Amino acid sequence: MEKRYETVFILTPVLSEEQAKEAAKGFVQFLKQQKAKVLHEEVWGLRKLAYPIQKKSTGFYFLIEFSSDSPTIVKDLETAFKRDERVLRYLTVLMDKYHIEYAEKRKAKLKSSSPATASKKKRTTKKVKEEDVE
Repeated sequence: MEKRYETVFILTPVLSEEQAKEAAKGFVQFLKQQKAKVLHEEVWGLRKLAYPIQKKSTGFYFLIEFSSDSPTIVKDLETAFKRDERVLRYLTVLMDKYHIEYAEKRKAKLKSSSPATASKKKRTTKKVKEEDVE
């Protein structure tokens, strides 16, 4: 039976944003090579850590949701995380039916709010420019 997993990992802030995204793509490719289905990816960006890790106070956060019927997929992925010096922390969890339901709602909310957020930003920028002119 195929199981669904969600993994969140934090990359070192020393990387540029492009380098961090490339590293995340590498982990997605690793999962695909292991015959896992990548269902969803999120880039949370550079965020402040709750506590310092390796003398760093920020990190690039990424989330990957995937499914696989391999019993060793999590162990293999976590071994890849351990071998990569750019990874500060990682956590992989097995999703139960409630977690899956919540994740689907979160994804739907993200899809519906993305265009609205962009249009609000444009309006705000436009208002600021009009005010500056006066």
